[in-house]
Amino acid sequence: MARVVAGLTISLDGYAEQPGGGSGRLYADLHALRASTYMRDLIAATGAVVMGRRAFDMAKDPDWYAGNYEFQTPIFVVTSHPPARHPRETGNLRFTFVTAGVRPAVEQAREAAGGRDVQVIGGVLTVQSVLREGLADELHVEVVPLVLGGGRRLLEGAEFEHLTLEKLEARDFATRTQLRFGVRIAAAQPR
Repeated sequence: MARVVAGLTISLDGYAEQPGGGSGRLYADLHALRASTYMRDLIAATGAVVMGRRAFDMAKDPDWYAGNYEFQTPIFVVTSHPPARHPRETGNLRFTFVTAGVRPAVEQAREAAGGRDVQVIGGVLTVQSVLREGLADELHVEVVPLVLGGGRRLLEGAEFEHLTLEKLEARDFATRTQLRFGVRIAAAQPR
């Protein structure tokens, strides 16, 4: 069965999104990242992608994904409203807009992944939903040497207090440090 890997880049002060939205400052090393062995290995291991609608909308032209996006795999976009026009696809990259929530998106992605990994990579809210619902097998956090001073944190609030993480690996590439964790959902403790 395909592993579900939720991952985001965060600043040193724990923010995965800048004040006012967006994450551009977290990817100043994007060129080096795309050329890294890490990224080549990640692409090779990935059979499908789950992303949120806000992450999908970050491309000014949705047709850009076909042939340009790192992951030329089936992409499942969690959204309440599919776009009016379906974006261009390739033989490998196909879009499915899932309006029933993150769980059906992950289930469809697992099936499409053909035993390879499902990467949940787009959007803080989508990654939080996958973690909250106990759908992630692993959490990959990439820390960049940057302080944002505000924005949206990856894990904030009591809703994640039952999340148990097991450190699997830590490594450096480009300007970032990646922390890889196994994810377990602990039973709620009586108060």
